[in-house]
Amino acid sequence: MQAHASRLLLLVAFSTLLIIGNLTARADTPIHHVSSEVCKGCHMDIYKQWKGSMHAQSSALEDPIHATFYGMVMGDPTKEGLKSKKGTYPVCLQCHAPNAAKDKKTKLDAMPAYAEGVNCVACHTLAEYKGTAGEKGKPNLGLKAYVTSDNLQGPQGFKTKTKDAAKPSGPFNPAALKPNPHMGKPIEFGDQTLSLPMEANPVLMKSNKACMGCHDKRSNMKKVPLCRTGDEYKESATEVTCISCHMPISNGVASHEMGGGHDPGMLKRSVLFSVDSKKEGDTLATVVKMKNKQAHSMPTGAPFRNLHLKLTAYDKDGNVVWENAKGHPGKIDPKAYLMLELLDDTGKRTSPPMATQLGEDTRLKAYEERTLNYSIPAENVALVRGELFYNLLWPELSKKFAEKLPEGLTDPVSIAVSEVNI
Repeated sequence: MQAHASRLLLLVAFSTLLIIGNLTARADTPIHHVSSEVCKGCHMDIYKQWKGSMHAQSSALEDPIHATFYGMVMGDPTKEGLKSKKGTYPVCLQCHAPNAAKDKKTKLDAMPAYAEGVNCVACHTLAEYKGTAGEKGKPNLGLKAYVTSDNLQGPQGFKTKTKDAAKPSGPFNPAALKPNPHMGKPIEFGDQTLSLPMEANPVLMKSNKACMGCHDKRSNMKKVPLCRTGDEYKESATEVTCISCHMPISNGVASHEMGGGHDPGMLKRSVLFSVDSKKEGDTLATVVKMKNKQAHSMPTGAPFRNLHLKLTAYDKDGNVVWENAKGHPGKIDPKAYLMLELLDDTGKRTSPPMATQLGEDTRLKAYEERTLNYSIPAENVALVRGELFYNLLWPELSKKFAEKLPEGLTDPVSIAVSEVNI
């Protein structure tokens, strides 16, 4: 009786949610028009995780950094009919707003499923991975790398014909909900009808195939390779999957927070960092060690992400007596600046859309351990501290975009600290 009442309450809550705010899924609604708000009714915890993720903030309406580049290259994301300089549909939307890309629309505020970026159905309708290498050397980027389905794809199916199929399992067993919209049995609310059939697809949903359409690699319009996480991953020769790190299991459910470069916790687990300093005559022989624990470069993805090292010596009163650089070490201490350099025709650093060639790549490779040596004057030094910072943008881009970005967004994030008392 209690189980029946719980299922009834859940069904009522679900139906109420679907009627409010026109966030409905009718029988004739294309599945890629279904908002994640619809999914929230039964999958509240997963919805909350997703809502705080960069997948939910991937579009030019939500991600200020992407919006800045998108505005420079394409224009206003609330306008319909935007075209690239070649007169083609914006390739950015294949990853950043795949539901809109499926309809070849650019007005991202036209419906919630567009504005939500990589929402529930954007991932859970991917049925088969074709790869990012298309015909005649033309890449398949984002949604184009997949065959999609009108049925939701899940990591496993439902028990439907055995005696234990209706027995609750865990906090919520969808198979026990009668009727269940994922089992081809529509739920009706007046003139509203919801049917979201789901089928098992573990080959895609439990492997890197679910990720690589967007996170493998891509080049700018000048064919300069920018994001290359897939190639970095292959070079690492690892068997670790993307979801092992980015969707860890907690309480029997895969996390949909999908942490990355915007997640302080993920960043702090990414690099092993230590500082050792020993007195040798009038100097302190100081060794900084960094080991990338990831199966791709650190940092990876967007080419303007970077790391920098701040190494400082203090006296017994906490005053700075030596530092490897005042402010950012990019020009004063180049080895302490870990980044991928993009250059224009003249060899000057430039932004990703404008790059015509690659420069130096000083990022940590997959599983790489790097040692940096410093000689610090020993006089009055009581403490040596090393601190590793993660940056979403190069310093010059942070300065250039300062007025367009929220305050604090591009501030350096401390991801590792090590101290030695002398």
